[in-house]
Amino acid sequence: MAVIPQAALDQLFTSARTQNGWLDKPVSDEQLRQVYDIAKMGPTSMNCQPMRVVFLRTPEAKERLMPALSAGNVDKVKQAPVTAIVATDTRFYEFMPQIWFREGAKEMFEGNAALAAGTATRNATLQGAYLMVAARAVGLDCGPMSGFDVAKVNAEFFPDGRVTANFLCNLGHGDTAKLFDRQPRLSFEQAVTLL
Repeated sequence: MAVIPQAALDQLFTSARTQNGWLDKPVSDEQLRQVYDIAKMGPTSMNCQPMRVVFLRTPEAKERLMPALSAGNVDKVKQAPVTAIVATDTRFYEFMPQIWFREGAKEMFEGNAALAAGTATRNATLQGAYLMVAARAVGLDCGPMSGFDVAKVNAEFFPDGRVTANFLCNLGHGDTAKLFDRQPRLSFEQAVTLL
């Protein structure tokens, strides 16, 4: 596999920033489809694909989210062209006969609630990260957020309880004037153990 160019690494990681403000520039439904179609190709265990996404694109849709937001996130959501609710399908395994090549996967998860829950959470979170990288790959900026009341989001958007909110992510074209200073990262020595 080839090493990708530094310019691509910069766009995806090293120069990319978490956005806190947004330019008045739209994001099209086609761009959102492209983001998903790239992100869905990222690996998940047993190809389980438990992430579900709700893209809030209109003021009316975002208004439904407002009561669940922490005060510091209200303006960010109002200004962003799109806010994604990145969520987890707790019954992802119902799709296993369609997406996994061996029989019995659905029954395995169906009969083991702890295994299903851990698999769903872990892999939906991975897919949420792929979604952000995919958004950056197509020229969009991201502003992931944890400051919200999960129970309120679930009650409003996922009332049947099957899908549960994981995190929020604003998408669009960031206003660089509203960036915070880049915060330090842990060094290799601090974060990695070589055995």
